[in-house]
Amino acid sequence: MNKSAIIGESNGSVSKADITYITTYENVYKEKSRAYKVCKRVFDVTASSCALVVLSPLFLLTSLAIVLEDGGPVFFTQIRAGKDLKPFKIYKFRSMYRDAEKQFAKMQVKNEQTGHAFKIKDDPRITKVGHFIRKYSIDELPQLLNIIKGDMSIVGPRPILLNQMEECNPYEKQRLIVRPGLTCYWQVSGRANIKWDEWVELDLKYIRDMSMRKDIELIFRTIPAVFDSDGAY
Repeated sequence: MNKSAIIGESNGSVSKADITYITTYENVYKEKSRAYKVCKRVFDVTASSCALVVLSPLFLLTSLAIVLEDGGPVFFTQIRAGKDLKPFKIYKFRSMYRDAEKQFAKMQVKNEQTGHAFKIKDDPRITKVGHFIRKYSIDELPQLLNIIKGDMSIVGPRPILLNQMEECNPYEKQRLIVRPGLTCYWQVSGRANIKWDEWVELDLKYIRDMSMRKDIELIFRTIPAVFDSDGAY
C-alpha cells in the first residue's frame, strides 16, 4: 500500500500515532515468509480449480433456478476494492432483481450495517432464489474464478465496494494490505451481525495470524458456519 498516498488523503492531519498505525500491518505482512506466500497462492489456484469441477452441477442448478425465476443474466459483476485498494471486478451469482443497482442510492437510508459496509436484512431487491443462495453463500461461489485470476484468495478479508473502502480512514484501509478472500474470521463469526469496527479488527487479526495452518483452520470453520447461516443475508 502506498503510505504517502494514504497520508495525503488525510489533508496532512495524520499524527505520529496514525503513522504508526499505517505502517504496522504492512510490516507485519512483509514479515510473512515468501514460502508461505507462494504456498498460499499455489493452494488457492489448485483448490479453487478442483472446487469449480466438483461444484459444476451446483453451478448449473443455480443458473437454471435464476433464469427460471427472473431470466438472465445469471452472473452479477461489481467493482470491489482489492489488495492495496486496487479495483477488480467481482463475480457472483445474481441474487437480486435486474434493476437492483438503480435502487441502491435510495436504499442507503435503510442500511443496517455500521461504518463503510452496506447490509439490509430484508432487502426487497432480493429474489426468492437469491434469498436461498445468499443464506448458504452459494452466490459467492463464482469468486473461485477471482481467486484463480489472482484478484482474491480463499482466505482473506471480505472485499467491499471500492468507493466505500476509499472512504475508510488509514487504520481501516490496512485490512486490504493483503488480498481479499472468500472466507475469513468475519465469515465464521456471525457475518452481517458483526458491526464495522469489530469487522476491521477481525481482518487485522487475520493479518497478524496468517499462516497455512490458520488458513486451513478457517476453511474448515467455514463449512459449519455456512450451514448455520448466521448473519447471512
